Amino acid sequence: MISVCLATYNGERYIREQLLSIIPQLSPSDEIIISDDGSADTTLSVIESLNHPQIRVVCNTGRRGYTPNFENALRHAKGDYIFLCDQDDVWLPTKVQTCMQALRQSDFVITDACVVDKHLKVLHPSFWEFYGSRQGFLNNLVRFGYLGCCMAFRRSVLERALPFPECDRKASHDNWLALVGMLYYRMSYVPSPQILFRRHDCNTSLATKQKNITTVWFKVKYRLYLLVQLAKRCFANT
Repeated sequence: MISVCLATYNGERYIREQLLSIIPQLSPSDEIIISDDGSADTTLSVIESLNHPQIRVVCNTGRRGYTPNFENALRHAKGDYIFLCDQDDVWLPTKVQTCMQALRQSDFVITDACVVDKHLKVLHPSFWEFYGSRQGFLNNLVRFGYLGCCMAFRRSVLERALPFPECDRKASHDNWLALVGMLYYRMSYVPSPQILFRRHDCNTSLATKQKNITTVWFKVKYRLYLLVQLAKRCFANT
C-alpha cells in the first residue's frame, strides 16, 4: 500500500492539477493523505470537488508551518511505502512506477526534478545539475541538496524518523528524513526527473527559504543539532 503525503496551505491555484497527476498512478488500495495548515482560500473546496475515495484530509491542529504540517500528514499514513508531495507541482506519469521499482532494492529513493515556471515552461531540465546536488550523508549535512517532493521511502524509515526534532527551523522535514535515510538505510538515486517542480510567486525557493540564516555560528549550531538528534535516534532504535 502506498501513502502519498501532501501538505497544503492556500494552494487553490494548483492543487487540482497536482492531484489529477497523482491519482491515475495509484491502485485502489492506495491513499492520499492531505494535511491542511488552515488554508484561507478554496483549497479544501477544490479537493472536496474531486470527490475521490482515496483522498483523506486531516487538518493540522498543532504547530503551524510546513514541517509540522508534513509531520501531521505522515502520522496519519497507513501505507508500507510513503511518497512526499507538494501542493503545486505535477507528477510525471512514470513517477510511482519508477520509485517503486527502486524501492525493491532500497529503503529510500530520491529522484531528480525538472524545474518549471507557473505555466510549466521548463526553466532547468535537471534540478540536480542546477543546484549542484551531491550524494552522501556528509555532503548533505554540509549543504542539503535534494527536494522533499522527490522522496519516497519504506515505512521503516518513517518509524525511525518520527517524531521530528522539536526545532524544525534546524531540521526541516525533507532534510531530516533524507539524513535519516542516508545514515541508517539503503539509498537509491534516480537521475531521471519524475516531477515538474513548479516555481511561482507564491512559493519559496530553496535560495530564499532560509534567507535570514546567514551567520557561521547558526550554521554550526544547525549541523550540531542535526547530529545530536540523529545520534539520539540511533540509541532509541538499538
